[in-house]
Amino acid sequence: MRETELLSHIARLPHGRASYRQLVRELGLRGEARGELEALLQRMVKKGSLIELGGGQYVLPGHTQQFATGRLSMHRDGYGFVSPAAAVPGVAGDIFIPPEAYAHAMHGDTVLARITRVASGGRAEGEVIRILGRAHPTVTGEFRAGRRGCFVVPFESRIHQWIVIPEGLEIPGRGSNLDRIGAPALQVSDVRDMDGMIVEAEILEYPGEGEDTAVGRVIEVLGRPDDFGVDVEIIIRKHHLRHRFPPEALAQAQAVPLTLTKADLAGRRDFRGLDIVTIDGETARDFDDAVWVDRLHNGCFLLHVHIADVSHYVLPGSPLDQEAFLRGTSVYFPDRAVPMLPLELSTEICSLKPGVDRLCLSAILEIDRQGDVLRQEFCRSVIRSVERMTYTGVHLLLEGDPGLRQRYAPLVPRFELMRELAIILNRRRMKRGAIDFDLPEPLLVFDEQGLMTGIERTPRNIAHRIIEEFMLAANEAVSRHLEEHLPESLFRVHEPPDAQKVLDFEQIASRFGYTLGVPAFPAQRFPVVTRTSDGRKLRRDIVRLQDNLKITSRMYQKLVEKLEGKPEERILNYLMLRSLKQARYSEKNVGHFALAAASYTHFTSPIRRYPDLIVHRLLSAWLDGREPGAGDLHEIAEQCSETERRAADAERELIEWKKVKFMTGRIGDEFGALIISTTKFGFFVELEELFVEGLVPIDILPGDRWNYQENTRKIVAERSRREYRIGDRLRVRLDRVDGVERRLYFSVVEPESAPRKPAKTPAARRRRG
Repeated sequence: MRETELLSHIARLPHGRASYRQLVRELGLRGEARGELEALLQRMVKKGSLIELGGGQYVLPGHTQQFATGRLSMHRDGYGFVSPAAAVPGVAGDIFIPPEAYAHAMHGDTVLARITRVASGGRAEGEVIRILGRAHPTVTGEFRAGRRGCFVVPFESRIHQWIVIPEGLEIPGRGSNLDRIGAPALQVSDVRDMDGMIVEAEILEYPGEGEDTAVGRVIEVLGRPDDFGVDVEIIIRKHHLRHRFPPEALAQAQAVPLTLTKADLAGRRDFRGLDIVTIDGETARDFDDAVWVDRLHNGCFLLHVHIADVSHYVLPGSPLDQEAFLRGTSVYFPDRAVPMLPLELSTEICSLKPGVDRLCLSAILEIDRQGDVLRQEFCRSVIRSVERMTYTGVHLLLEGDPGLRQRYAPLVPRFELMRELAIILNRRRMKRGAIDFDLPEPLLVFDEQGLMTGIERTPRNIAHRIIEEFMLAANEAVSRHLEEHLPESLFRVHEPPDAQKVLDFEQIASRFGYTLGVPAFPAQRFPVVTRTSDGRKLRRDIVRLQDNLKITSRMYQKLVEKLEGKPEERILNYLMLRSLKQARYSEKNVGHFALAAASYTHFTSPIRRYPDLIVHRLLSAWLDGREPGAGDLHEIAEQCSETERRAADAERELIEWKKVKFMTGRIGDEFGALIISTTKFGFFVELEELFVEGLVPIDILPGDRWNYQENTRKIVAERSRREYRIGDRLRVRLDRVDGVERRLYFSVVEPESAPRKPAKTPAARRRRG
């Protein structure tokens, strides 16, 4: 029996729980099958899929108020929070773990927590009672060489346990396979020379009960903290990104011929006679999509979306496939990347370069003037791209640049047709309720030496829209087709937002005079029993919002349209985005809320995303009329979602780190800023031109004593009643850069940015009179 089958069976039982004997009886197990069930139950308990209660009972996470499984997030001050993997009845949000209650767990570990107290509003407190999975096989940090021994201080300040390095394990062995992304490898021979250097240490012994240190050995020396490129190396290792291809995977990639054979072309549609093009960024090297559009005699459009047939080269279970599964995605840093596939594939035989033959999986869609797909066809193909276009080039050409229109004269009508179709597709998506926040994104600018020189807004033009709309159309078409014709598939899903997040946004938006138009917020009461110190039982109800909130993407879209061009557009779009859940991969289709799509998947980027490769295999199986055999789609979806989150966290952290280093030279400068959040210790601002965030501490606000009002999310002065709130614009001065925590601290510049006093109501004026 598979784990997913057992979980589905237990989920159908009352209260989501069962005993071993009950399962044996209900499943009709005999002989060896009983032992296999017992072993499976223990594996599931160990990984947190099930929670073992007293009396031999097993319960699904989220079906008990006593325990929760989830990821432990520590704070540098010693306390932490467990984010439950499944919602706990009566508990709102994460579970607080006091400093003395996290046992010997480390930041990021998957743990089992016992809930010890639930306060009003559903806020819970608990203690870690078991570690289900360790997050850090290695730790990156600063090496310290002292008289009493050597140790590594973790670069991640939320890892409180230092790593003791025993004598003889300080210097890594020579000949290690060092695949450096950002900085050249260092060789050291004296331990004293390593003091202050950044190293990677493998953990040999994790902390035990009551211990605050681990034991490890140094496996790599990265360099001094300020050495060029070391920041990238640190982030790669801190987030445990796989950056060294196994020898067998590299050998397999290097053995792939760089030209196609007759056998490769067998059974494929030949589109080499069409003027197909790729459109990508200026620095892109892995071109995995190409497009072509024509107008049919009936006035409809014929859209070709050709995607590199990576599945032809990366076979299931091969060394390349195993490594791609573990990586899950390519990771893109501002000036370099960690690819999912070796360069021999990603930038060569799989890349749709101009003027060379390349294998593809193609989606051919007939689309009418309203943007509806009338007919769709999928096939294996061979193409020969005629041009490698850039977003900037296509945009300028469509804007009328005479030089580009002359250079690409044969393609100009094709690009104009692409623009026409993209506008129609976009209009149709907006009509059905898709959300497009169009928030500005930062672009870090570097000089020829690789040093950061500025931060600009990432350009977005009609060429980006063309590719975006065409890829969305192809992804939807493939998803619908696989859902209709295969017993299982892999989807890109996006659930509706949580009721509490929507309510939080509504409370802020109402102060600006806006609303999503949600009719009502349904709530549910949970009875909770707690014991006092003298043994008495206290019974009370906790009110929690239910998840069956009647919310649609169209509500979001209408508000986005209302805000367009308004002063509060940026802050409310930002807060709306934060109210939404994160998209993920799943073998179960629940739709895509933000796209207002009933069925959606990822098909168009198999060079850099593993789920797209899986979807290609599923589509190929349908084309061949055979069983998919793509593997455990639940496990694949979980792995791809996790690697995507890890990559996004790494990319975001490096960008923020580089921003902080860039701002070090601007201490004392003044900037226009926007308040994006408020807390009891101050408020966070985003600089309007540089897309940089920082904190204005509450204890340095000028001229008064200031307090945070949690119910209104305002910071208000006691005497003058002046206030700061989310969405306020003001001027700030950069006072301090914390290089360790990588945080910027600002102060308010007065008098230009003096916060307003709340307007007196007519009733208040009458009372004063």
